[in-house]
Amino acid sequence: MLFDSHAHLDDSRYEENRGDIIGAAEAEGVKYILNPGADLASSIKAVNISEKYDGVYAAVGVHPHDVKDMDDSTIELLKSLTTRKKVVAIGEIGLDYYYNHSPQKDQIKWFRRQLELAKSLKLPVIIHDRDAHQDTFDILKEYKAGDWGCVMHCFSGSVELAKEYVKLGVLISFAGPLTFKNAKKTHQVAKEIPLRWLMVETDSPYLTPEPLRGKRNQPLNVKHVAEALARIKGLPLEEIAEKTTKNAKDLLSIE
Repeated sequence: MLFDSHAHLDDSRYEENRGDIIGAAEAEGVKYILNPGADLASSIKAVNISEKYDGVYAAVGVHPHDVKDMDDSTIELLKSLTTRKKVVAIGEIGLDYYYNHSPQKDQIKWFRRQLELAKSLKLPVIIHDRDAHQDTFDILKEYKAGDWGCVMHCFSGSVELAKEYVKLGVLISFAGPLTFKNAKKTHQVAKEIPLRWLMVETDSPYLTPEPLRGKRNQPLNVKHVAEALARIKGLPLEEIAEKTTKNAKDLLSIE
């Protein structure tokens, strides 16, 4: 049994065959999928999709690319969405200094506001961090996000940073790049961080793993990420699947 802890099933590229994509994943042993929002519209869509399919859950939040469009009413609307039964987290939220589609001061402001929302609701957070390692870490440490639940989505930092996150009680999640031969830094993180702190994901439709690069990603491909983690750890795939699924279910309070 596998848990794809981050897949954008709401993406328009799945519009024509979303049910088939979910069914194919389930047939391959992917029993759980978390669909995070990236803005208000995708958050609403993620919630609606989760309510249609048994093994699909939703997170609601605004990605750093889109926080420039946020205001106080957005926070209230996100809060109202959390009353829906299958909303289990706030995300995908964080900082992205690589693209800077939103000004950095706005990213920081609304990252904090969404963390405050999550903390008040005792909901875990799904964190996006690209080229903003220090600010992301400092803010998460300030808010003690690991105390109520936090995972670093598609982790791209160093072993040293990963170890500091673990000290805070924050989980690390790997996506397709773990399968890339040249991703030596990510391989080292996977090797050195205990399995208790690890999760797997696809970030579908992005970051397609080897040997399928160039094709649209989908949740069933999380098995390739789990297989890569098993090779790096020198552990059976069954153990990787069982423990990463448990970690995700525990984080998200899914029975």
